[in-house]
Amino acid sequence: MPAITADPLTLPRLPRMPEAERAGRRVAKVVRARRQLEGEGFVVRRPFPGMDLALADPFLLLDHMGAVEYAPGEAKGTPWHPHRGFETVTYIIDGAFQHQDTTGGGGLISDGDTQWMTAGAGIQHIEQPPPELVAKGGLFHGVQLWVNLPRAQKWAPPRYQDIRATDIKLLSSADGASLVRVIAGSLAGHEGPGITYTPITYLHATVAPGARLTLPWPADFNALLYVLSGRGVAGPEDRPVEEGQLAVFGGSPRTEHGDALTLRAADTQPQASKDGWEVLLLGGLPIREPIARYGPFVMNTREEIIQAFEDYQAGRMGQIPAQRVPHRSTADEQGIG
Repeated sequence: MPAITADPLTLPRLPRMPEAERAGRRVAKVVRARRQLEGEGFVVRRPFPGMDLALADPFLLLDHMGAVEYAPGEAKGTPWHPHRGFETVTYIIDGAFQHQDTTGGGGLISDGDTQWMTAGAGIQHIEQPPPELVAKGGLFHGVQLWVNLPRAQKWAPPRYQDIRATDIKLLSSADGASLVRVIAGSLAGHEGPGITYTPITYLHATVAPGARLTLPWPADFNALLYVLSGRGVAGPEDRPVEEGQLAVFGGSPRTEHGDALTLRAADTQPQASKDGWEVLLLGGLPIREPIARYGPFVMNTREEIIQAFEDYQAGRMGQIPAQRVPHRSTADEQGIG
């Protein structure tokens, strides 16, 4: 872990922000992810929802899948199910997943690839491990993020983005000790490939043991740090954060260098993270609109949720291809999508 690697010394570097290391955003709280079963019976770790969703706005859900070494026959996915009103972003760090949706989007995503599905006005999709992984077993590790859509975009036409590992923007920390992968949004003027309706930044960083990473951050974005593996500290107060925990940053006075996030990897890491502390960094412009949510639908009012169920039952969220997996109603699906 992880699949996308590079020599940080050969990459564009982030700017040095010495003042921000002392005056960056402080950590407001640390949340431990809850374990639960999803889809056809696989375990996820979910740091939110479960806390105050206003702290995560515009994000709705984060599911951490693995890392797990599947035995033959153990790998599972999700059956066909609908969505409306938001986007699902599935980032596969190791292993592979197959996606198909009712717009014709999909394919195999593996080893650093990302699928970005905008449900918008309504879509159905299925996510399954490839037959080879089911038959032989193997390593699987990924993350799914749900990104809310503002009222004006909840009825946008569905779309699918296939983001290959080679598309990801790779950057180095100022000291060359950390690798930063920009999946979406902008970091110090470097743009990720993901096209978003809601302004967000989505990063995956590998911080070398003992190294400090300081990132410029938009002052009007919130900021979340989720630990995929390893341990370290976040914020100028060095708040400890380890695998399966989410650090929620608060606001802070802007320094002369702008707003910033600081984090430092522990000097020693578990064997699985011996090459570095693996973290996701998420931020976005809060939407601050009412949320009505039930299962696979996220809208603004209860009436819109009822309409979503009626539209789904009436077949207005796309037709499942006849040659694929037979449809099974999962309108109460609560998690992976």
